[in-house]
Amino acid sequence: MITCAFEDGNAARLRHVTVDCIVAQDGQVLLGKRAAKLLEGGKWGLLGGYMERDETCAEAAAREVMEESGWEITDLKLLRIKDYPERPREDRQNISFVYVAKAVRQTGRPDWETAELQWFSLAELPPKDQVAFDHYDDILLYKNYLEQPFSLPALGKAS
Repeated sequence: MITCAFEDGNAARLRHVTVDCIVAQDGQVLLGKRAAKLLEGGKWGLLGGYMERDETCAEAAAREVMEESGWEITDLKLLRIKDYPERPREDRQNISFVYVAKAVRQTGRPDWETAELQWFSLAELPPKDQVAFDHYDDILLYKNYLEQPFSLPALGKAS
């Protein structure tokens, strides 16, 4: 949570905005193993992070993917907005914009937040307990979308 002071002198605790991205290529998704010192460290997760000032959600998604994997992406589509406060294993009540994008090419190297990168077939994902936060649910939603497309973005909790 962010504590923010307003012009009238009042203060409020506000929620963070994050972006996550399902990077896809040839029926596979790119996951990063989170560095040990991060929350949910040692688990696989979508590439993403906090939105910075003066950038759009889509710009933040492309930046985070590049920082955490070195991959350029294209064709971003907003898959889902997660705004419910009781997200699992989530200590800051982040509001997350989850994108799907196509991998273009790897032109850089992962930063310190990513201990390992791996492409996973949608049919052979890591076990749910080895995937950070609720990212496994996002991947399942994406699989469902591929099998039977629905209107995007999905809002709130997965059903």
